[in-house]
Amino acid sequence: MSRVVLGKTGLEVNRLGFGGIPIQRVGERQAVEVVVHAIEQGVDFIDTSRAYTTSERRIGKALAQTDKRVILASKSQSRTADKVRKDLETSLRELNRDYIDIYQAHFVADEQVYTQVISSGGALEGLRKAREEGLIGHIGITSHSLDLMDRVLDDGLFETIMVCFSLLEPKARERVIPKALEKNVGIIAMKPFSGGIIDNAALALKYVLSQPGIAVIAGVEQKGLFDENWEIFQESKELSDSDRKEIEEIRSRHEKAFCRRCDYCQPCTEDIPIQMILGIRSMVRRMGKRILVEGRQVKAIEKARNCIECGECMTRCPYNLPIPDLIKENLQWVDEQLKAL
Repeated sequence: MSRVVLGKTGLEVNRLGFGGIPIQRVGERQAVEVVVHAIEQGVDFIDTSRAYTTSERRIGKALAQTDKRVILASKSQSRTADKVRKDLETSLRELNRDYIDIYQAHFVADEQVYTQVISSGGALEGLRKAREEGLIGHIGITSHSLDLMDRVLDDGLFETIMVCFSLLEPKARERVIPKALEKNVGIIAMKPFSGGIIDNAALALKYVLSQPGIAVIAGVEQKGLFDENWEIFQESKELSDSDRKEIEEIRSRHEKAFCRRCDYCQPCTEDIPIQMILGIRSMVRRMGKRILVEGRQVKAIEKARNCIECGECMTRCPYNLPIPDLIKENLQWVDEQLKAL
C-alpha cells in the first residue's frame, strides 16, 4: 500500500486519507459508520475542521469505536492567538482527544490574512504555544492561493501545507509541490474531484495519486463510495494514453466555466466574493443545501444580486471566464434550490 511521510513532521500515512466535509450531509449514525469503515479498511489519516459543523464530533465518535492508530488533523479559521486557542480546545473536546497531530490555519486567502496569522498575537503564536504544551504535534496552513503558498514556503513557518490539486487545477504540480518537497514540508492535496465537478472519480484520483510525495484527502459519506476510492488507490497510478486524452477532454469542457479560485478578479466594485458564488454548486454538493439559508454564503448571494456587470472582473481573470454570466447562472440555480427547500 502506497505511503508517504508528511515532510519534517515525520508522520507516515497511507497516501489516500479521509476528508471530513461530506459526513455533515448525512445522519450521525451513517456518518460514524462510514468513518469507522474507512479506518477498518486502512485509512490512517483523517482531516476535518472547526468550520465543518458536526464533522469533528462525528469523527470523535468513530475514533472511540476503534483502537487503530489514526493521524488526526483539524483546522481553524480564527486569526488571533486567543481565538485559535478556543477553537483548538473545542476541537479537542469534539474529537474526544487530548492531542491532535496537525492543527492548521484554515483558508488563509491572501497576504493580508496571512500577515494576521503570523503577526504577534496571531494564530501562529497561539498554535506554537499549544504545541509547546503538548496539545498539538505540528502546525499547518491551508490556502487556495498558489502565490501565497510560494511565500509560505519561503518563510518556512509551517510544517505542512494543504493545496488544491486536481486534473482541473494542476498548477501546484509545477510550482508549489516541487518547492515543498525540496524544503521537506508535508503536502496535503485537497479537492481531488474539484469539489465534485469531475464525475470520473477513478481518473481524478489516479491523476492526483500519480504525483509522488503527497497525501490526498477525499471526502465521502457512503461506504460504497469509499470502497470505490480505496480500490482505485490500490491500483496502478500510471496514466495511460486514453487517460490523458480524457483529461484533456474534461479540461476543455470546463475551461470556460470552472473558477480556479485565484482571486485575481478581486476586488469587485460591489464587494461580491466571486469565487464563492462561482463555486456555490460545489459547496452545496459537499456541505448540503442548508448553507443557502444559514451559512456565510447567504450574505455572498445577496451581494451577488447587486452585480452591475461592469466587466472589471473579466479584465483581470487570467482564464477569461465570462464571470457576470456565470454569476447570473449560479444565482438562477440558487433560486431553484431555495424554491425546493
